[in-house]
Amino acid sequence: MKYLCDPQIIPSVVPLDVAHIESYGTLVAGYAKWLHVDIDDGRFESETTWPFRQPLQLQELDTFRSATSLPAGLFLEAHLMAYATIELGEKFARAGFKRLTVHREAFDDDDALRAALSAYKSAGAQEVGLALKIDTPLSSIEEVIDACDFIHLMSIADIGLQGRAFDERALSRVEELHAMYPDLMVCVDGGVSEATVEELVRAGANRLIVGHVLAESPNPEKTYAQIHERAMRGCAPLGAVLS
Repeated sequence: MKYLCDPQIIPSVVPLDVAHIESYGTLVAGYAKWLHVDIDDGRFESETTWPFRQPLQLQELDTFRSATSLPAGLFLEAHLMAYATIELGEKFARAGFKRLTVHREAFDDDDALRAALSAYKSAGAQEVGLALKIDTPLSSIEEVIDACDFIHLMSIADIGLQGRAFDERALSRVEELHAMYPDLMVCVDGGVSEATVEELVRAGANRLIVGHVLAESPNPEKTYAQIHERAMRGCAPLGAVLS
């Protein structure tokens, strides 16, 4: 069990367009340093988000960095729920997204996956990582783990939309992954709330992506603070008294 940790709570947005990213980024910048942007191509999963909703939106990535107004100190990470080619990831990296997450299931070939992760870093991404659906075996990352800065575990049964129920199987997967790679940054995405975050941190999660509960909250800053406070309780040994 970890006795010292620093859980990171990261708001997420399912973007309709660039303006949606800007407006939500402005909203969360007062209390968060990162914004997690879900990208769905409509093929890897049935949902479709910016920049795949309209034919010309993909071109907006080429001017995103210079044309988009985001608060200073807010950084973006892209979660590519897409068949992520080298070119697509490079576009996001050049657009200023500092972290890129691609799905293990989107790549059949380890060499192609390794080449893609390397290309994203060369294009400007500071961190690259792999997302795994809830039914994807943890063993599927063994041959490429050395190319990853983090692993992103989905904790809902069906990905692509916010508001899905937390899948209890995620807890044992976090524990297993943390036991396999104790120094690895473990991210959890889906159904994260006050009710689930403490156990996730205690199991070994380091980053927690929060979507629906913040988007639907009448006071998202207060909700964010409450989730972070609850996450910190997961850092303490069971039975410890927190002041």
